[in-house]
Amino acid sequence: MQIDIVQALRDIEKEKDIPFDQLREITEAALVSAYRRHYGASGEIHVEIDVEYHRAAVYARKLVVEKVENAHSEMSLEEARKLDAAVEPGESMDIEVTPEDFGRIAAQTAKQVMLQRIREAEREILFEEFSARAGEVLTGTVQRREGRTVFVNLGKTEGVLPVSEQMHLDAYRPGERLKLFVLEVKRTTRTPRILLSRSHPGLLRRLFELEVPEISDGVVEIKAIAREAGIRSKTAVSSNQENVDPVGACVGHRGNRVQAVVDELRGEKIDIVRWHEEPGRFVAESLKPARVSYVILDEANHAATAVVADSQLSLAIGKEGQNVRLAVRLTGWKIDIRSDAQMQQPEGVAAAEVGEQTEGEAGEEAAVATEATEEAASEVTSSAEAVPASETLEEVEMETTASEEKLAPAASAEEEEQVASDAMASPQSIEEKSDIDEAGSPVESAGKQEGE
Repeated sequence: MQIDIVQALRDIEKEKDIPFDQLREITEAALVSAYRRHYGASGEIHVEIDVEYHRAAVYARKLVVEKVENAHSEMSLEEARKLDAAVEPGESMDIEVTPEDFGRIAAQTAKQVMLQRIREAEREILFEEFSARAGEVLTGTVQRREGRTVFVNLGKTEGVLPVSEQMHLDAYRPGERLKLFVLEVKRTTRTPRILLSRSHPGLLRRLFELEVPEISDGVVEIKAIAREAGIRSKTAVSSNQENVDPVGACVGHRGNRVQAVVDELRGEKIDIVRWHEEPGRFVAESLKPARVSYVILDEANHAATAVVADSQLSLAIGKEGQNVRLAVRLTGWKIDIRSDAQMQQPEGVAAAEVGEQTEGEAGEEAAVATEATEEAASEVTSSAEAVPASETLEEVEMETTASEEKLAPAASAEEEEQVASDAMASPQSIEEKSDIDEAGSPVESAGKQEGE
C-alpha cells in the first residue's frame, strides 16, 4: 500500500501548526536516513518530495568516468550519455534510484523520524514559552503526587512542585486549583522541567500585583518582602504619589484586597508596613504591630536597638522570635529589642536581669528572642546616636489598633500574642496601623516622651 507522504504532511501541518515547507525539509532528511538504513546505500544520496505527483524520489549523485571502479558513486560514460548526450567525464549526474517498495518501507520509517523531530520542535517551543514566564504566577491543577513531590497540570505541559517549595497548609488534592510561582525552567531530553513554588516571596509579590491595580500601574511599589510561608509575612510598600496611601491601597476597602491574598495563601498572616528611606523609622515600622518608643542606630555595624515599653517587649519579639526575625529580613539591619526597664539599668545589671524578666513576664518567647538578639546588642557602640523624636507617645498610641491599646503592662506573653494575631487578622486594624506614618513614626517620639 502506497503512503501519500504529501497528504500526511498536510495533515500534520494543520494539527501541529508547522509550515509545510519546514515539514517537507525535515521529511526529506528523514527519508535519506531511512533509505540508507534499509538498503545499505553509500555515497551521496538525497530525496526530493514531488508535491505535484505526491511521491518521494531518491537520487544518487554519481561521477561520470571512463571505467567504473565503484558502482555506488560512479557511472560509465556510456550509461551517462544515454541520459544526457552532452555529458563529459568528470561531471556528476543525479540518478534516480528509488526502489519499487520505497514508498511502503521507507515512508513508514521516515514518518517515525519526522514525528520525533516534530516532538523536539514542540519541546523547544514549550521551553521558550515557559522560560519567558519565569518569575510569573501561573494557575495550575494538582495532577498527582509521587512521594512528597507534587505534579501540576499547566495546560500544555506539567510543572513540578518539590517539597522544599511547598506550603505545609496546602493539601495538594488531585484536581485542586492553585496559583504557583514559576521558579525555574530547565531543558531536558523530554519535556521542559518547570519548577514551581508556593513558598517563594515572589508569589506574594505577584499576588499583590494581581489584586492591587496601583501596584501593577506603578503608583505603589513593593520595596521588600520577608516571608515564612504559610505562617506570616511582612511587606514594605511605598507610594510614588503623595495623595496615595500605599498601605491603604494594598489593604483595600474593608480589607478585601489583602484578604484575597490571605485566602490564596491559606490564611497566612500578612503585615503591610510603610517603607522609609530613613533606617530608624523603617526599623520601627517593621516591628509592627508592636509600638516602638525610639530606635538607636549603629550605622558602622548596621545594627539597631529598638526600645519598647515593658508591656510591648513580648509583642515586639514575637512568638519564638518571629516578629523580630521577619523585621531583620525586611530591613536588612541587625535588630536588638530592649524594654524601657532594661535601658534604665546599667549595662551589666540589665544583662543579668533580662533572663529573670523575660522568664517571669514574657515567658519562653521573649527568652528565645532575647538570646537571638544578644549578638546585635553587643555590637552597639558608644558612638551610636538616638533617632530624634518628633511626636508625643500619646499621639502615636491614639493611632495604633484598638486591640493593642488594651495591652496592660502586666499582660502575659500569651495574651499579647493573641492581641497581635487579632490585629493582623483584622483589615480594620491594618488600616489603622497605616495611619501612624501619616502623622509620624513612633521612632520619633523618644525625646518628647522623656519631656513628658
